[in-house]
Amino acid sequence: MTSRNLDWTNIAAPSIEDFDLIARDAFAELPEEFRRLCEGVIIRVEDFPDEETLKDMDCETEFDLLGLFRGRGLAQGASTLQTGQFPNMVWLYRRPILDFWADQEDTLGAIITHVLVHEIGHHFGLSDADMEAIEESMR
Repeated sequence: MTSRNLDWTNIAAPSIEDFDLIARDAFAELPEEFRRLCEGVIIRVEDFPDEETLKDMDCETEFDLLGLFRGRGLAQGASTLQTGQFPNMVWLYRRPILDFWADQEDTLGAIITHVLVHEIGHHFGLSDADMEAIEESMR
C-alpha cells in the first residue's frame, strides 16, 4: 500500500490503552523463566511521570523518563510483601516514549519492550549486559 492509498486523516497516536496492550504483548514474549520471576510485578502506563517522581529522579523535563521501577526488587530480598509495603510496579510513560520513538528507527513495540525489560531488570538487579541478552534472545 502506498501513502496515496492510506487515509492519514484517521490515524491517531497510540492511547494509554494501546500502550497497555503493547506492553502486555511484549511481556508475553519475554523468556518464560524471566516472566515466571516477575510474579506480582504490576505494569502501569501513564502519560507522564508525576511531579514527585520527576523531582526524585532529578529530571529536567517531563520527557526525560521513559519508564520506572518502584518497589523492593529481588536483589534487595523482596520475596513477599510486608505490611504497609506497596507492590512492585513498573511504569511506562507514553508521551516520553512516543517522543523518543519519533527519533528512532526501531518500532514502537521494540522500544516498549526495551523499556519494559530494562525496568523489570532493575527488579532482578540485572546488569545492562544481562538485559541486552534477554532482548537479543527475543529477536
